[in-house]
Amino acid sequence: MHPANILYLGVKELRSLARDPMMLFLVAYTFTVAVYTAATAMPETLNRAPIAIVDEDRSPLSNRIVGAFLPPSFITPKLITAAEMDARMDAGIDTFAIDIPPNFQRDMLAGRQPVIQLNVDATRMSQAFTGSGYVQQIVIGEVNAFAQGYRSIPTLPVDLALRARFNPELNKAWFGAVIEVINQVTMLSIILTGAALIREREHGTIEHLLVMPVTPFEIMAGKIWSMALVVLIACTLSLAFVVQGLLAVPIAGPVWLFLIGAAIHLFATTSMGIFLGTVARTMPQFGMLMILVLIPLEMLSGGMTPRESMPELVQTVMLAAPTTHFIMLAQAILYRGAEFSVVWPQILALAAIGTILFSFSLARFRKSISDMA
Repeated sequence: MHPANILYLGVKELRSLARDPMMLFLVAYTFTVAVYTAATAMPETLNRAPIAIVDEDRSPLSNRIVGAFLPPSFITPKLITAAEMDARMDAGIDTFAIDIPPNFQRDMLAGRQPVIQLNVDATRMSQAFTGSGYVQQIVIGEVNAFAQGYRSIPTLPVDLALRARFNPELNKAWFGAVIEVINQVTMLSIILTGAALIREREHGTIEHLLVMPVTPFEIMAGKIWSMALVVLIACTLSLAFVVQGLLAVPIAGPVWLFLIGAAIHLFATTSMGIFLGTVARTMPQFGMLMILVLIPLEMLSGGMTPRESMPELVQTVMLAAPTTHFIMLAQAILYRGAEFSVVWPQILALAAIGTILFSFSLARFRKSISDMA
């Protein structure tokens, strides 16, 4: 192995990337626009939910219920007829539809316990799950206030003091921005290394490398360090200017420790990209493989859903994925301000997984080169 060859081959990859405007656009987009939109587009618990009300009672109590649904949780309720309710739900116009029956106020005051019908479009899961609880609380609160003649504030036997740690504002943009950067590091590192290998095969330059005094290890190492460097620089700039600057997301822990963990993670994911590049023969095939590999890595590694809520089999299997340990490391450092004494197990696991993936990918890369020769 000649370190100079690895350096020159990596510089060659950087020059090749600089001449590819689409790849440069992809790098810039994923760490700027994609991070910003992912953070700001994350829905609140309930925001501007469409609701329609069938008021068959037309009483002061029913008017009170209609007026209780206010922005920003709900849009202004649309008063409709009973015949319109099902059609509007079928068309997806309303997420919630309330039917207040005739004589509702009279039956309530007489103690007959009248029933209000609530229809929910359960296909809109983000709003339907929490929104139905909101609707029930609003209706019950208005009915009780009307029956008592005033709004009472119950005195609870226990005072619960809520302290939200690491995200005191409960701002979902804080979570969305950081987790998007983490996901983009994984995605882009695999794409860049795999695409670099396939691009050389399609352009015929891989044959030029085969007749040069370089080894497969040097070729692969040159691609890995150069593409990892690009992703690491883009990740650093994104954290500084998009996450902390534009979105004003506080970073709790040392960024340098996160970058060290990211560099070790990139060693694993770029090796994975080389392996996928040897399996796929063309860029469309590589794109299909990316879908099969990337979605499980991001969905099952604990970034979107806590690992503790997954089946134990999935938790155990995903320990073999580098993204699982990288997300644990990144969240501990960036969210909770963890130091090296906390995240060293994840760093060690990433180094071990990266070594295994690199060895496996190198064997596959050598075989593919020997087949071409």
